[in-house]
Amino acid sequence: MADTPAAPDATTAKKNEQKEKAKADKAAKFAAKQSKIKQQPKQAAAQPTPKAAKVQAPALPAFKNDTPAGDKKAIKPFDDPYFNAYNPSAVEAAWYEWWEKSGFFKPETHGSADIGTFVIPLPPPNVTGALHCGHALANSLQDTLIRWYRMKGYATLWVPGCDHAGISTQSVVEKMLWKKEKKTRLDLGREDFTKLVWEWKDEYHQRINNAQRLMGGSMDWTREAFTMDENLSAATAETFCRLHDEGLIYRSDRLVNWCTHLNTALSGLEVENKEITGRTLLDVPGYDKKVEFGVLTYFRYPIEGTDLTIEVATTRPETMLGDSGIAVNPEDSRYTHLVGKFARHPFTNRLMKIVADTYVDPEFGTGAVKLTPAHDFNDYQLGQRHGLEFINILNDNGTLNENAGPMFQGQKRFDARYTVVEELTKLGLFVKKEPNAMKIPLCEKSKDVIEPLAKPMWWVRMAEMADAALEVVEDGTVKISPESARKSYIRWLSNINDWCISRQLWWGHQIPAYRVIFEGEDEAEVKDSPWIVGRNAEEAQAKAKAKFGPKKFRLERDPDCLDTWFSSGLWPMSILGWPNVENPDFQKFFPTSMLETGWDILFFWVSRMIMLSLKLTGKVPFTEVYCHSLIRDSEGRKMSKSLGNVIDPLDIISGIELETLHGKLLVGNLKDDEVARATKYQKTAFPAGIPECGADALRFTLLSYTTGGGDISFDIKVMHAYRRFCNKVWQASKYVLGKLPGDFVPASKLNIASLSVPEKWILHRMNTAVKEINEALESREFSKSTKVAYQFFYDELCDVFIENSKSILSDGSPEEQQSAQQTLYHTLDVALRLLHPFLPFITEELWQRLPRKAGDGPSVMLAAYPACETSLDFVSEAEDYELGLKCAGGIRSLAADYNIKSDGQAFIKASTAEGAAKVSAQLADIKPLSGKSVGNVKVLGPDSDEASLPSGCAVYIVTADITVLLQVSSQITDIDAEIKKITTKLQKTGIAITKQQELLVREGFEKVSDVVQAAEKKKLADYEAAKENFEKTLEQFSKLKLGDGAEAEA
Repeated sequence: MADTPAAPDATTAKKNEQKEKAKADKAAKFAAKQSKIKQQPKQAAAQPTPKAAKVQAPALPAFKNDTPAGDKKAIKPFDDPYFNAYNPSAVEAAWYEWWEKSGFFKPETHGSADIGTFVIPLPPPNVTGALHCGHALANSLQDTLIRWYRMKGYATLWVPGCDHAGISTQSVVEKMLWKKEKKTRLDLGREDFTKLVWEWKDEYHQRINNAQRLMGGSMDWTREAFTMDENLSAATAETFCRLHDEGLIYRSDRLVNWCTHLNTALSGLEVENKEITGRTLLDVPGYDKKVEFGVLTYFRYPIEGTDLTIEVATTRPETMLGDSGIAVNPEDSRYTHLVGKFARHPFTNRLMKIVADTYVDPEFGTGAVKLTPAHDFNDYQLGQRHGLEFINILNDNGTLNENAGPMFQGQKRFDARYTVVEELTKLGLFVKKEPNAMKIPLCEKSKDVIEPLAKPMWWVRMAEMADAALEVVEDGTVKISPESARKSYIRWLSNINDWCISRQLWWGHQIPAYRVIFEGEDEAEVKDSPWIVGRNAEEAQAKAKAKFGPKKFRLERDPDCLDTWFSSGLWPMSILGWPNVENPDFQKFFPTSMLETGWDILFFWVSRMIMLSLKLTGKVPFTEVYCHSLIRDSEGRKMSKSLGNVIDPLDIISGIELETLHGKLLVGNLKDDEVARATKYQKTAFPAGIPECGADALRFTLLSYTTGGGDISFDIKVMHAYRRFCNKVWQASKYVLGKLPGDFVPASKLNIASLSVPEKWILHRMNTAVKEINEALESREFSKSTKVAYQFFYDELCDVFIENSKSILSDGSPEEQQSAQQTLYHTLDVALRLLHPFLPFITEELWQRLPRKAGDGPSVMLAAYPACETSLDFVSEAEDYELGLKCAGGIRSLAADYNIKSDGQAFIKASTAEGAAKVSAQLADIKPLSGKSVGNVKVLGPDSDEASLPSGCAVYIVTADITVLLQVSSQITDIDAEIKKITTKLQKTGIAITKQQELLVREGFEKVSDVVQAAEKKKLADYEAAKENFEKTLEQFSKLKLGDGAEAEA
C-alpha cells in the first residue's frame, strides 16, 4: 500500500487555493475574450485591426510637500502614486529641514564613545552667483566623507560659508548698477556703493546656501562664516599688522599686473597666458574692433650726432613711447661701436642710452632690444641694472598720458599701436612686420590684456614662509593627493615670488594702513610720507602719536583693499575663532582634518593657507589635502557659458526643458554668435532637455567619476544610468518590505546555523562590500567605493539573491522562509547604511520604512556605519555558490547568443567528481537563475559515457574542469555559415587580445590609477575566455558537420 501523503499545513493550503483561484480567473477572462471575438461580424475579420495606441498614464502634478518645515516627514505607503516608483522630488522632500532642525549636523558624537573629530572647512564659494557642477562635485565628495565619519562615531564638523570675492563681486554689481540706473560706483560714492553690494550679497548668498541644502550637504549652519564677518575681518587686520611688524609686509613702488578694464592690480596667479602661433585678431574689452597680436614690428631709431640708425623689433609698438634705452649683447660685433652712444626718440626728442647686457639674445629679432623699464618686467630689471629712466606712459584706464607726447596723449593704448606705426612710416623709420608666436597675458576675470605698470603697493615677502610650507609637505605632516598635485605644489613653492596684496577696489577688507600727513606738507611731499599700520583707526592714531610726538599730523587710510586670497588664506583658523586661540572651537577643532578642493587653486589658496597658518599659529591648518579633477563637458571641453555647456546642478536635480535651457543663455552678457553656438550645443547634448534626476543620482554620478586621475568628461547619459540605479534601490527595497510579515521582528543576530548556501553567499558578498567600501573611502578612492556599492546592490543583492529568494519564499519550508526574510532584512538594512553617505535622501526615506531594531537611532545618518564581521565570512560556501552562478550566467549568455527563447536544453559537464558534486549541489539554484529560456539543466559527471554527451552544442568555459553546453543545433540552418561566423569572431578576439596585451606592457601604464589597471586587465581576461569559448564551440560544430556529412552519405 502506498504511503498516504501528509496533509498540507494551513499556509500551504491557502497558497494552493489562491493559485487555483488565479488560474480560474485567468481562464474565465480568456474564454470571455474568445467569445467576444466570435460574436464580431465576419467581414471585420478580413480587415486588419489597427493596433490600439498605448495608453500613457497621466503625468502626475508636481509633488507638494505637506510636511511642516523642520518636522519629521510623514511616511506615505508605496501605493501612493508619488511613491509607487522612485520619484526624486517626493523622496528628497522634507528630510533636510528635519536633519537641520534636529541638530544632526552639529559636531556631536552619537555613538557610545568619543573616538575623535573629523573637520572639513568648506572651500567658500564666491558670493557672485549660482553653483556649478564643480561645486556639486566638491560638495558630494566632502559630504560623503562627513557622513561616513559621522556614522563611524566621530564628532564631525563641516563649516560652510562664502567668500566676498572682491574683484568678481564688485564687477558684477557695477554692471548691474549701470544696466539699471546708468550710474557708476563713482556716482554713488564708496559708502553707498558698499551698502549696495551688501544688499546684493545677502540675496545671492541665500541662493547659494539653498542650492547646497538641496544637494544634501550636512553642514553645521550654526557656524556659517563669511569672509567679511566681524571676526574674519578682525583676523584679517590682525594678520596684516603682525606680518607688517615682523617686516614680512612692505610697501614698494614696482611693476604690477594692471587690468585697465577693472582698474586694479592682480597677482601673477590671476593672469592667464594665452598662446598664439602668429598674427591673431583678438577681442579686447573697450574696443569695437579686434586688435592685432602676434606680430613683430621692426623700426629704426636715429643715433644722436650721426647719420646712423639702429633697428629694433617689438610685439608692442605702442610701448616705444616709453622707451628710455636700447640694449645689445656685448659679444655682438654689429653693435659694439654703438655701445655708450645715444639714440634720439623721434616723437618725444628723448635721448636713449645704448647699453651692453648679456641678457640680450643676438639671434632674436635684430639683436637690439628697445627698453621700456616702466612697462615690461624684463626691461624693469635691465632698467635698474643700467640706471635708465622709468617713464610711465599709461593712465590707469589704459589711455596714454602726457609722457607719451602731445601727438598720442589721450589715445587708447591699442589705438596707439596703429598710429605709432603710421607715424613711423611717415618718418621713414618703419621697416617691416612679420608673424611671431607669443604669449598674451589676460586678466582671468575680464579677459583684458594685462599691462605691467609701476605702482606703489603693499607686498608680502614669501621666501621664508614658503620654505616652512614646503617642509611640512615634504615630511608628510600635510599629505597632498593625488601625487601630481603634490609635485605641482612643491614646484611652485620652490620658485615663489613676493605677493602683491593691494587691490584698487571698494568691496573687500580695506587695508589697515594709514599715511601720516604732517601739517604744511605739499602734494609732492605727501607721496613720501611715512605709513602707520593699526588694527583700527584708534590704534593707528596712538602709534603715530607715540612715534612722532608733538608734531601735528592727520592720518589718511589707504583706500585700497586687500587681495581676496589674503583673507581666504586665513579661512580654516578664522572660522574657528582665531585670533582668539582660547575659543572653544579653535581649541577642539583646529587644526582641521582635511581640505578638499580643486587643483586649480592649489597655489592661489591652499599654499597660502599653509604658509599663513604655520606663521600665525605654529600649526598646519589641515593634515590632508585632496584635489579633485576639473569637470569638462562630454566632448572634453572646458565648461564655459559661451559654449553653452555649463550645467546648473539644480537643473539636473529638478530637470529642465530644452527651451528653458535656451532661455538661460539670454540672461547674461553673451554675444549673439556665442548664444547661437551655445544653443547648438545644447540641442546636441540635451535634445529633450534634462530629465529630473534628483540630488542622489547627481552625487553618485560625480563620485563615480572621481578616480584621482585626469579631468572629468561629464555626460548626462551617465546620470540617467544612476537615476535608474536609484529606482533599482527603491524597487528592491519595496520588494523586500513587501515580503516581510506585518508582525516581523528583526533578529538581534542572524542564526548562522539555519542559513542556506544562497544566504551565506549574499552575506559573504555583503561583508566583502562592507570591507572594500570602508577601505576605499579611507584611501579616498571614491570611484571604487561607488563601484563596489553598485555591484553589491545591483548585481548581487537584486539580480541574484532577491531573484533566488522568490523561490524560497514561495516554495520553502516555514523555517527557510523565516530565515530568508531575516537575511533579506539584514542585507537591506546594511545596504542602506552602506549607501547613505553617497545617497542620503533615498536611504533615509527607505530606512525609515524598515522595522526598527533595538538601539536604532532616529535617523540613518546617525546609525552605525557597517563594519566587517568575521562571522559572516563564508569563503567556501561562497565559492561553491559562485560556481553555480557562473554556470547559470554561461547558460544565459549562450541562450541570448543563439536566440533560444524557451525549452532550452543545457548541460554542465564536470571533468572531476568534486566539480560534479559542487554543481549538483547547486542545481536547484542554477535552473531558476539560468532564465526562462531554459527548460532543463543536466549535470554530466566525469564518468558520463559518450552516448550521453550532447551534440550540436555551443560551449561556454566556466573553469578548467567545468563547461556549460547548450544545444543550439535546432537553431542552425547553415552549419558552414555558422562555423565561418565563429571563426571570424575568433580571429577578431585574437587581435583584441594582442592589442590588450600591448596596452598592459606599454610604458607609463603602471602610472594609471588602480581602477583603470583593473578594468584593462579584466578586458584581457574576458577576451581570453571568449577565445576559449569560440574554440570549444568550433569543435562541437565541426563534429556536427561531420555527423551531417556521414548521414548524407548513408
